[in-house]
Amino acid sequence: MLANYGYKDGSGDFFITIDTDKCDGCGACVEACPAKVLELVENEFDLDAETDVAAVTEEHKKKIKYSCGPCKPAHGYKTEDLPCVQACKPGAIEHSW
Repeated sequence: MLANYGYKDGSGDFFITIDTDKCDGCGACVEACPAKVLELVENEFDLDAETDVAAVTEEHKKKIKYSCGPCKPAHGYKTEDLPCVQACKPGAIEHSW
């Protein structure tokens, strides 16, 4: 299941998508994120799952554009170069912007 965290406003769509089927709950993305945007939570999308999954913290859901901003230079960055995306070996994290 794809879990989308974030918002849309007049300047664009700002979502972090976590594929809960790919996320293995290792926590590498949580450790890699300098802004502490991510946390591990119980997998509410698969109640039979035995591992936690990554999610955006409640504190950052409405401001991820700004929370994630320091990792995204104004020009020339690629989303695959972001610390959280690089740390996620299963490839479960995507950014929409």
